[in-house]
Amino acid sequence: MTRISVELVPRDIEVLKEEVKTIKEKLSDVDFINIPDLLSCDTRSWDGANIAKAYFDDVVPHLRAMDFDFTKELPIKDKLREYNIKKVLVIEGDPPQSMLYQVYPTISTDIIKKFSEEMPEITVYAGIDQYRSSMKEEEYRIRRKQLAGAKGFFTQPFFDMRYLEMYADLLDGLDIYWGVSPVLSERSVSYWRNKNNVIFPKDFEPTLEWNIEFARKVIDFARKHNHNVYLMPIKAKIMPYLEGVFAK
Repeated sequence: MTRISVELVPRDIEVLKEEVKTIKEKLSDVDFINIPDLLSCDTRSWDGANIAKAYFDDVVPHLRAMDFDFTKELPIKDKLREYNIKKVLVIEGDPPQSMLYQVYPTISTDIIKKFSEEMPEITVYAGIDQYRSSMKEEEYRIRRKQLAGAKGFFTQPFFDMRYLEMYADLLDGLDIYWGVSPVLSERSVSYWRNKNNVIFPKDFEPTLEWNIEFARKVIDFARKHNHNVYLMPIKAKIMPYLEGVFAK
């Protein structure tokens, strides 16, 4: 059965509460909420996830591997248990802009393995970055994360169904959440091209209409193949985008 997750950035606690409440009331297709852990936000992902739990049984906070010293016990165990959080998404994380922020040479497989050892009751998901390198190299990373204990994967956003279908063949049998994120300006197009190495399809348009239609195609594909979808309205106005995606 296809499950659909929406990412909400915890920039403001009151705004986050309102977003989660509105999605729960208006969008029955959404099954759970993902909360990223961004250094630009005062609210950490697990605290944001606790807010979302008032409306959704399932919430998935993101954890940046480089924020944790892998030689020590996981420092957020008590918080995750207090909040009754049962799932997390472990990513590598981007280096901080300020050198005053402490990071460690920890990679995602280190933290995935620590959860397997210290909190086996937690279901751990890992990330897939299909633009980082070749498909062969990314598949190797995926298999290593599996061996460390990852039970499923969330991808970076796709913008081309042909590329998504190639990855679907490669990852057949895995629990996958296909990422989709609206790109609505030429500036954002440039960011994805230059920062994340995305090649947009010939018919791509940075419009709300194009992005809504593409999200609907991904959801249709996921439902036909018993996969899942991960919607990331990072820059878009959340409800106009989501209501367009789920319009009957």
